[in-house]
Amino acid sequence: MDFILDGLLKGLSLIFGGDAEVYAIVRLSLFVSVFSTALSVAIGVPLGSIVAIKEFPFKKIVISVVNTGMGLPPVVVGLMAMLFLSRNGPLGLLGWLYTPTGMVLAQVIIATPVIAGLSLSAMQSLDRKFYLQMLTLGAGQWQALWVCLKEIKLSILAAVIAGFGSVISEVGAVMIVGGNIRHQTRVLTTAIVMETHMGNFDNAIALGLILLSLTFLINIALTYIQQQKARTE
Repeated sequence: MDFILDGLLKGLSLIFGGDAEVYAIVRLSLFVSVFSTALSVAIGVPLGSIVAIKEFPFKKIVISVVNTGMGLPPVVVGLMAMLFLSRNGPLGLLGWLYTPTGMVLAQVIIATPVIAGLSLSAMQSLDRKFYLQMLTLGAGQWQALWVCLKEIKLSILAAVIAGFGSVISEVGAVMIVGGNIRHQTRVLTTAIVMETHMGNFDNAIALGLILLSLTFLINIALTYIQQQKARTE
């Protein structure tokens, strides 16, 4: 049990001691996770909402694909992203393999179906007549969609929280696409795996403590915003 206590104490010392390498890892972790979540929201919310509201052939199949995407194995996403971004892959010319940009791409693929699926479900809970009523009152399609999104904004915030949670704790895809390169693509999750494999359990616990703290603080901020909006309605 001593190594657990040592890990907790070391985590606190790393947080408050100003360790430059740890702060660099934390900054990269936040950049990759926050940026990929933002991109996933920009793609997933409109996609899920449009699929929910519009009537088109094979709609149930599209919904099934979105729901299946919510459970994509991260290691498979990482593998496919690596193959596409490799030198001989279709996107090899971009030079994104083993870069933070490639890691963002992998995490966007993971988080977008989660956010799209939850947005789709939230929009389907809204009476479609409300959307049609907006159209009959003279609103454009995008205006009507925006009004509907405002009606389900609490559910959308929940989707954002879920999307962020799916990427901040993800390790398989970023390990494969990023390569866990020191000072370049090493994030908290990959650093924890590396330290655990090396037997440095105190370091792994310390980094885990930092990851849990960051996740908790960001999620509590998003939850606060969500609940504030709930109280004002």
